[in-house]
Amino acid sequence: MEQATLLLAAGMAAFIGSHLLMSHPLRPGLVRQFGQKGFLGVYSIVSLVTFSGAVIAFGNASAGPQLWDGQALVPWVLASLLTFVASALFLASFAGNPALAGTDVSGLSTRLPHGAFKVTRHPMMAAFTLWGVAHILVAPSARSILLAGGVTALAVIGSRGQDAKKAALYGRDWRVWMQRTSFLPKPSAFGALGFYWVAALPVWLLLTWAHLKTALVPAGLWALARTALIAAQRPARADQARASWTPALLWRSAFSTVSTICGAFSPAVSYCLSGES
Repeated sequence: MEQATLLLAAGMAAFIGSHLLMSHPLRPGLVRQFGQKGFLGVYSIVSLVTFSGAVIAFGNASAGPQLWDGQALVPWVLASLLTFVASALFLASFAGNPALAGTDVSGLSTRLPHGAFKVTRHPMMAAFTLWGVAHILVAPSARSILLAGGVTALAVIGSRGQDAKKAALYGRDWRVWMQRTSFLPKPSAFGALGFYWVAALPVWLLLTWAHLKTALVPAGLWALARTALIAAQRPARADQARASWTPALLWRSAFSTVSTICGAFSPAVSYCLSGES
């Protein structure tokens, strides 16, 4: 395994490990020492530093080999659907989420799930999970599995840990809430997202467009548009190529063919004709 991939693995291990430790066993002591706001500051800095290191290592790691063709139609369609659903869940997760920091959960046992919470108890974490799975589908390399898989694992493990912590803090209120809601997303309840499907569309389009501009990889509908544009340009390029068959170009093509044949028999000839020195 190359050095950058090892650094990526170490960075994700540090990110996930520090996140879980500070969210659960170390949290009470850190809050006592730094206060609630100070703890959130330390938590944010550590998370930012460790994840930034992992992202830098990701950029330096090799993009191959890949376990399957992530740019094929089926992975692309599945990933596009998953990221769109993730966008809707993420937006809906801010509406009345009892798991958000500072939210009053008193009387939670008397509330009925609504919106995203008819789908899952952890809509924000489910969004991160779907995001991670989608990225592995379209880029099944070691570096993507480490980065996106790490985010997915943290979302799942963090959700379980959050349930345990909230149950210990709020007792019956949270236990009843757990009984009324589902840990895993329920596709049959996706209709409860309502308006958030509409709100998610421009957000999804913007994020997938930004993916092309920042990561230089087309995503979502932009990937389909790019494929269609390339296909539309092929006939014009073919006509242009046929019109440009001049005698000089034919001579150069013949010379290139001869050079290739000679190169197949003699590496030295190939080396010389390539113009390298």
